[in-house]
Amino acid sequence: MSLKEKLLSDMKEAMKSKDSIRLGTVRSVISAFKSQEIDTRKDIKEEEILTIVAREVKKRKEAAALYEKGNRPELKDKEIQEMEILQTYLPEQVSEEDLRRRIQEVIKETGAEGMKDFGKIMKTLVPEFKGKADNALIKDLANEYLN
Repeated sequence: MSLKEKLLSDMKEAMKSKDSIRLGTVRSVISAFKSQEIDTRKDIKEEEILTIVAREVKKRKEAAALYEKGNRPELKDKEIQEMEILQTYLPEQVSEEDLRRRIQEVIKETGAEGMKDFGKIMKTLVPEFKGKADNALIKDLANEYLN
């Protein structure tokens, strides 16, 4: 079953079980990829759906942080629940230690020396960990090793 089919199936299940949070979350992703299909006038690929889901997770994470600052715990909790639902559609996330190990390998492979070679490293790492790790985390760890 493709991710697209799984999302549509989960939306139907959420409707039947009257799970409003899951329903709203899955609908937002479906809406985002349908909109992209309309804009590009072609069927969306699996990797594009993963990109959309990852973007939605990032939005929820940022919103939760803002609600935390604004002292709105009920809204923060809702965003975290939605984020957890969306994360079930992403591939298994890479552990930080595996990510650190791979960053060190890439630095050795490319011969990177300092921040001037940051782009070289990111060009290798971002496609490799697409959907498996947060780009912000990759960036932060790469910065740590290059400084």
